[in-house]
Amino acid sequence: MLHNRKTILVTGAAGLLGSHMTRYLLDKGHTVIAVDDLSGGSLDYVPTQAKFYRYDMCDAHQMKSLFENNSIDYVYHFAAFAAEGLSHWIRNRIYTNITLGSINIINECIRHDVKKLVFASSMAVYGHQQPPFTEKMIPVPVDPYGIAKYTVEQDLAAAHDHFGFRYTIIRPHNIIGIQQNIWDKYRNVIGIWIRKVIAGEPITIYGDGTQTRAFSDVRFYMKPMYQVLFDGEDASLYNLGADRECTIEKAARTVKEVADVRGYSDVQVVYLEKRNEVQHAFCDHALAKEKLGFVDKTNLMSTISMMFSWAEEQEQKVVKRVDYEIDKSIYSYWK
Repeated sequence: MLHNRKTILVTGAAGLLGSHMTRYLLDKGHTVIAVDDLSGGSLDYVPTQAKFYRYDMCDAHQMKSLFENNSIDYVYHFAAFAAEGLSHWIRNRIYTNITLGSINIINECIRHDVKKLVFASSMAVYGHQQPPFTEKMIPVPVDPYGIAKYTVEQDLAAAHDHFGFRYTIIRPHNIIGIQQNIWDKYRNVIGIWIRKVIAGEPITIYGDGTQTRAFSDVRFYMKPMYQVLFDGEDASLYNLGADRECTIEKAARTVKEVADVRGYSDVQVVYLEKRNEVQHAFCDHALAKEKLGFVDKTNLMSTISMMFSWAEEQEQKVVKRVDYEIDKSIYSYWK
């Protein structure tokens, strides 16, 4: 176990997963180097005790400087533009951000003898397979986002084989909680719905709402993700997320129910054009429970209530449209 104070780098530290992990590591007494380009996260979410760099991981010179000026023991690599559904129309950005950016991180880890890297991959690597997805399934991603994530997984395996580089992969899914970017137009559906309700807009569902997902409270990731630093197994892989799946329609109705209790009357649910996406996606977590002591305590209604309370206190931000690289066949609501 890590008995002594370590210096740990967290990429994507201003995002949901990264900001919570940064806080957790600081509470454990470690020194945290926090990196984010603030394209999706907020500096307000990064604890002031962390040493923050507004760097872009796609900039190899910045990553080189970061590692040369800090003696880093471990790395949590969470930074990514996690817009899976949009990834077909921003392919260059997705592959540059996720694949090239990750390679810059991995190169510096190898060069500076980092003890271990924990990479946040994605459930998107499983594609259209039959859920619940298990770690034994061979990935068959169906969109650029999943392809990019799986490419990084494969590069880590190559780095392990060639350099003995130690790493662990986690595949989280549908993470929700406070400090999520609810002002994003394309991702974080629960947060988008909450933002819309507060603004007096309807909850929007793509298609008929029969898609199934397992929305996962970010608070229950921290302990198992910390535990993987102690895991003696190299090249290990774990699914992490909520045990109970639900339909998108049920999730929307839960947001509406919480909104009604909070005084948002006459919230409408409207159905829009169907997306080309995996219909049923959720994971098995038996391995994380066995090896890491993972316990999921997600209560969707409770988590949504907490997110509402937090969102109501935030300053309103502009919901920005991404510049599409191609716009052929793009959904009507994203034009």
